[in-house]
Amino acid sequence: MSYINATIVLPKELVKEIQKYVNGINLYIPKLPETTCSCSSYKLEISKRNQEIYEMFLRGEKVSELAAKYFLSEKSIYRILSEEKKK
Repeated sequence: MSYINATIVLPKELVKEIQKYVNGINLYIPKLPETTCSCSSYKLEISKRNQEIYEMFLRGEKVSELAAKYFLSEKSIYRILSEEKKK
C-alpha cells in the first residue's frame, strides 16, 4: 500500500480542517460502499445451491451422493443441511 500526500489530492481547506483532528498521523480513508455488490450474485447462487441440496436430502438423497454431485465434502453437506434446517 502506498501513501499519497493529502495536499496533492485534497483541497487546501479540507487538509487544514482534517489537520485540526489528526495532525501529522497516517490516516486511512475507506472507499465508499458500492451500491451494487459484485458478490451478491455469487451469494445468491450459493444460497440457491444450498437450498437445492437441502431439498434433495429431504427427498431421500444420501449425503455421500450430494457431496459427490456438488464436489463438496460430506462435512460441508452436513453444515449446509444444518444451516438450511434452521431457516
